[in-house]
Amino acid sequence: MSKLKFNAFDKLSLENIIDEDSEFIPLMSSEDEEEIHKEEIPSELAILPLRNSVLFPGVVIPITAGRDSSIQLIKDANKADKIIGVVAQKNEAIEDPLITDLHKIGTVARILKVLKMPDGNTTVILQGTKRFRVGSLIQKDPYIKTATSVFDEDRSAIAEKEFEAIIDSIREKSLQIIEINPSLPTEASFAIKNIESKTFLLNFISSNLDLKVVDKQVLLDEPNLKERALLTLKKLDIELQHLELKQDIQSKTRTDIDKQQREYYLHQQLKTIQEELGGVSYSEDLQDMRKAAKKKKWSKEVAEKFEKEIGRLQRMNPQVAEYSVQRNYLDLLLELPWDEYSKDRFDLKRAQRILDRDHSGMEKVKERIIEHLAVLKLKGDMKSPILCLYGPPGVGKTSLGRSIAEALGRQYIRMSLGGLRDESEIRGHRKTYIGAMPGRIIQGVKKAKTSNPVFILDEIDKMGKSHQGDPSSAMLEVLDPEQNTTFYDNYLEMGYDLSKVLFIATANNVWDVPWALRDRMELIQLSGYTLQEKVEIGGKHLLPKQLKEHGLTKKDLRVGKKQMELVIDSYTRESGVRGLDKRLSKLVRFAAKSIAMEEEYEPVLTNEKITKILGVSHLGRGKYERTDVAGVVTGLAWTQTGGDILYIEAIVSKGKGMTITGNLGAIMKESATIAMEYIKANAVAFGVNTKVLETYKVHIHVPEGATPKDGPSAGIAMLTSLVSVYTQRRVKANIAMTGEITLRGKVLPVGGIKEKILAAKRANIKELILCKENQKDISEIKPKYLRGLKFHYVTNMKEVIDIALLKQKVKNAVKFDIKK
Repeated sequence: MSKLKFNAFDKLSLENIIDEDSEFIPLMSSEDEEEIHKEEIPSELAILPLRNSVLFPGVVIPITAGRDSSIQLIKDANKADKIIGVVAQKNEAIEDPLITDLHKIGTVARILKVLKMPDGNTTVILQGTKRFRVGSLIQKDPYIKTATSVFDEDRSAIAEKEFEAIIDSIREKSLQIIEINPSLPTEASFAIKNIESKTFLLNFISSNLDLKVVDKQVLLDEPNLKERALLTLKKLDIELQHLELKQDIQSKTRTDIDKQQREYYLHQQLKTIQEELGGVSYSEDLQDMRKAAKKKKWSKEVAEKFEKEIGRLQRMNPQVAEYSVQRNYLDLLLELPWDEYSKDRFDLKRAQRILDRDHSGMEKVKERIIEHLAVLKLKGDMKSPILCLYGPPGVGKTSLGRSIAEALGRQYIRMSLGGLRDESEIRGHRKTYIGAMPGRIIQGVKKAKTSNPVFILDEIDKMGKSHQGDPSSAMLEVLDPEQNTTFYDNYLEMGYDLSKVLFIATANNVWDVPWALRDRMELIQLSGYTLQEKVEIGGKHLLPKQLKEHGLTKKDLRVGKKQMELVIDSYTRESGVRGLDKRLSKLVRFAAKSIAMEEEYEPVLTNEKITKILGVSHLGRGKYERTDVAGVVTGLAWTQTGGDILYIEAIVSKGKGMTITGNLGAIMKESATIAMEYIKANAVAFGVNTKVLETYKVHIHVPEGATPKDGPSAGIAMLTSLVSVYTQRRVKANIAMTGEITLRGKVLPVGGIKEKILAAKRANIKELILCKENQKDISEIKPKYLRGLKFHYVTNMKEVIDIALLKQKVKNAVKFDIKK
């Protein structure tokens, strides 16, 4: 019997277990095998479960025992006859397998040696002898012991020439594999050549094949020796082909390669294997991307770009960082709705009903949307306008966009521009940057899944500048109907048609928008609501919404018109209705708390109950205060929250010159200076004693010094205040005014007329003095909102004084001391 130190093909080497002085482990001869074959299988065996290995007859393998039951089994068997049964587990993850967790065919094993390893584990060297069938369970603890039965093996083909040829082929292919594979030791080929027994050679190679446990178990379970040999030959043939293919690729790609080239080479190996196995040169996800591309309605230019980029992705190593960038880019191309549009609904009456249902007033906006729909219905196609809705906060600019989208039957996308300072947020980043992504315009279109959504650009006047660029400049292309047909996104790297997108920008102060951007948009002003409009909005929209959000119904809380007016008049001062919404929310919460705590309450709110819930009103300013003091005049001002009234106060004292206080801007101070100089130049016409002008100093003050004030619209109010204080004439009661003055005595028009009129109505002003050119602004306001107001339209300063000042002097008038 030939003797060689045992060496498996790779990981089963025992050189680290058996030192040079140890006994050699014999390779089994035919005589040894026949002797083992004649041995009887014990009627019962202790079973050693194997996690990740299969033991074949005649083969020697080392097993490291870790389970307590396995260690006990080895100790008991080593003291007795050294014979055990070895069976592979069906699932190697099971820690304490039962008999049902084991395969039915195992191998009788003889313990050759038991070694105590330095790490404390027990390693046992086993040699397989014969196959057996696992029978019924005899013992469960401390280890499994079962009955056994003979494994009927068909060895009839062992003397056939065909079987001998198969074994020769197995030996030959094994030697070829050892020769090709540099990871296998040369001793392996020496061992293969010296194995005499055909069946042991078959078992030896089956044990050392690089197969999964389940595949090795299939070889062990096969009762027909010839079939087992053919199956082993097939596995060897597959392994040999893989090795030859790898060697062929290595010969083609062998060069001085750096790390990146090496990764590319490994990918080429994978690609070639895919081609050989399935005839496919790209993965399934790339196939899916190509299928999706065929369904897209994109232009020839986009299709060519896609093919070029997917070809680049196909050649790229999936492990490199650029692969994910390229993949994300292709995903964007596929997800964008190229030439995909939602169908507009041309039912104009339905659109009008939706707009009227959601928003009171706003006639200009509604009319513009209906006009746009009408043209679309007649023409079938047109460039969408770029609308800019500007006005004070809370008047419904943003929510109007959702109603417009519903009326048109389009998708709704909102993009907040407040505080935006990075141009890349609009245009996107170039793909070469880490973390690059498309701009928010393209992202919004992708999210809408159509190329004609209603796109709200919220707070366009709040964009800023930084070292990262000016986003308002990037918006020039987006909001130009002549340019946005080919909007260029840095990430997309090609033009995208935005001409069918209905852009609606919103702003509080349109003058904060750069003029070039403002010029590209159609400006529509949304003025503040009148008291009647707020009552209607509160009753029809805000209160039902708050009741629904708090889980109540209309029966749980009712607010009458008079009570709604009280909430609006005493607890809010705004052009919009956000503050009203908050106050109604507090009333609804009171009802909700009363219901939840089962307290008695009256669903119909009275004025007294509202005062108790909301507290005492602290909004004193904004109401007209009649005074009998000369020099106090009521002016009208426009603020970002709507209109408001302000008081111009003037007082004289001994001295010379003029003092101006009240946190006023440069323009407002100029108005005071102009008014003073005009009075000096026309003192006689206004009934002002010139000696008073020379000997008395005047002090002009605008209350609420903490609030900055500026603008020319207080000019005529300052003029009236100065004439009143110098002449001590009484100012007409319940009158307010707004207008700019010039040194020639002209009164010029000002803006924000509707907001100022609303402020006047809130303050119970009865008469208003305006420039004659502002009369056209009054004609655009519904007559029902002007009831109770009297308008005086003037062209020069003398008309202002004649209307605003009475002939009689105030009580306790100042007596000017003008004696020399």
